[in-house]
This record gives sequence, C-alpha cells and structure tokens, in this order.
Amino acid sequence: MSCIQPKDLPRIVLREGIHGAFVHSEQLTVGYITLEPGAHLPAHAHPHEQWSHLVEGELKFVLDGEEFHLTGGMSVYIPSDVIHSATAITLCKVIDTFCPVRQDYMAMSPNMG
Repeated sequence: MSCIQPKDLPRIVLREGIHGAFVHSEQLTVGYITLEPGAHLPAHAHPHEQWSHLVEGELKFVLDGEEFHLTGGMSVYIPSDVIHSATAITLCKVIDTFCPVRQDYMAMSPNMG
C-alpha cells in the first residue's frame, strides 16, 4: 500500500470518544485519529517513539508532567517510555506516527499495512 486516502480506511475505536485508522510499514505505524470534544487519553507510556501532529482542533497535552496547549498545525515529539496524556478541548484530528511498528494497533486494524 503506497498511496492511501485516509477517509476510506476502516476505523477502529480506541476508547470512548477516540477512533482512528492505521497503516503500517516495516518500520512505522501511522494513525489518523479523531478525538471528540472532551475525550481523554489517560496517562500512559510505551516503548515507541511518537510524533503527534494536530491537524485541527485544540488539545491539552501533558508530556512528562509539562502541560501544553496545542492548536491546529502544532506537533509534539514523545520519546520512548515517557508518560503522556491528552484531553480534547474541541474536535481534534491528529496524525500519529510511531516507530517501531505498533504491533498492538496492527492486530486491531482491519487493514494490515
């Protein structure tokens, strides 16, 4: 799969108010995520490096205890094993990139990459 249209990908529910679609290569996972207003992603960490790009909306993001107010067009880098959380202030569209591949998301995704 070398060319995609994200709106046409099957979506999965990650938790209440948070859903997305994922594509995977040998090295990366990319997620096209929507957070409904008020949706909360609790504090967590994982071994994957992550870049989160907020395409549109407003998001309260906490990274290693530091709070950021993200608005459309901003990105944040999350190093491996660093605790982070997020709360959608408005409807948010996010592109998340993970390295290495998120095997857990790959197992949940109808499109296997």
